[in-house]
Amino acid sequence: MTDEQIASATEALLRGAEHLVPEGGLVEKLELARRERRQLRVKLGVDPSSPDLHLGHSVVLRKLRQFQDLGHRVVLIIGDFTAMIGDPSGRSKTRPVLTFEETRANSKTYVEQAMKVLDDDPERFELRYNSEWLGQLTFAELIKLASNYTVARMLERDDFTKRFQAGVPIQVHEFLYPLAQAYDSVAVRADVELGGTDQLFNLLVGRDIQRAYGQEPQLVLTTPLLVGLDGVEKMSKSLGNYIGLHEDPATMFKKAMRVPDEMLPRYVELTTDLDAARLSELLAADPVEAHRVYARELVRMYHGQEHVAHAEERYDEVARGGIPDDVPEVEVPASEFEGGQVGVLRLATLAGLTASNGEARRLILNRGLRLDGEVVEDPMLRLTLERPVVMQKGRDTFVRLRRA
Repeated sequence: MTDEQIASATEALLRGAEHLVPEGGLVEKLELARRERRQLRVKLGVDPSSPDLHLGHSVVLRKLRQFQDLGHRVVLIIGDFTAMIGDPSGRSKTRPVLTFEETRANSKTYVEQAMKVLDDDPERFELRYNSEWLGQLTFAELIKLASNYTVARMLERDDFTKRFQAGVPIQVHEFLYPLAQAYDSVAVRADVELGGTDQLFNLLVGRDIQRAYGQEPQLVLTTPLLVGLDGVEKMSKSLGNYIGLHEDPATMFKKAMRVPDEMLPRYVELTTDLDAARLSELLAADPVEAHRVYARELVRMYHGQEHVAHAEERYDEVARGGIPDDVPEVEVPASEFEGGQVGVLRLATLAGLTASNGEARRLILNRGLRLDGEVVEDPMLRLTLERPVVMQKGRDTFVRLRRA
């Protein structure tokens, strides 16, 4: 790479980045790779606590892809061992741990979905499981690892500090998590480690541990945590404010249209290659069209251009009050019928639109439930389901119900 190319690459890699440690270290690493004519080893460690990835995960994955496109080698470490410890980052209490079997099952779909963003060329991609080395450490080796860090340094971590001051228990094994993650960097000889801003402390521990083991410390680069569709909390499947990388094109398009106006420029910057400045100008002039541009790009990126038009048509059809053809179906078993009928509250719950009959009642009283396009006004309504009916919650959630 020429000096000009390094400058251009640095600018691209720092787009949307939050922390860089040390400052100026990215240029130094790129110059090192040029001088030694080798690839940088760029590490991302992930604990497969869930089988599904969402758009928030794509932020750091896209940064990895940028390194790949520059010719460097990504080392994706699946924390099948560290997930059994439980990452305390950002937690106000001890995190539940997973079994080894759960981590391996989750990691399978995690990797499949990550490949929607990453290049799987074996020259630029390496998949590792940290049980390879952490599972082999002897107790003496663990003691040696732990001897390189102090309790005082651990308590500098914000979440540990808050818990300690509040008298909330901190288990000893939680102190081992940052050390285990740091040892991953030693095991794969990482030049660069990426992570979300909530991982900054752990990534910096990695630099210290690499020094202790005689290695050049890694560059640390963090990316922001994407705020979810509610505009408040970080994107999370458990909070229901997410856009899943595995979701079908129509659902992805629909959810992209829900991104709060004030958050759209940030979404564009962190999750696409669209020109954020131009999108901001369009947002000021025509918010709906700005969202459409973003939604089309997301569908194109994760499903291909051929799916964009249908996803948008589906969105428009629902917006006009129409009922889509390809809605999920639920068969209502005969045991649910009394006197040949079943209550609408029970149907809403069986359809998965509400968690309970009480929630279904509140939905009806708020005029939020429809049958074949008509608002349900009577929570005591009973149906025979002699023919299939489409139940609708809100504007765009549909289920077709039929007798089993």
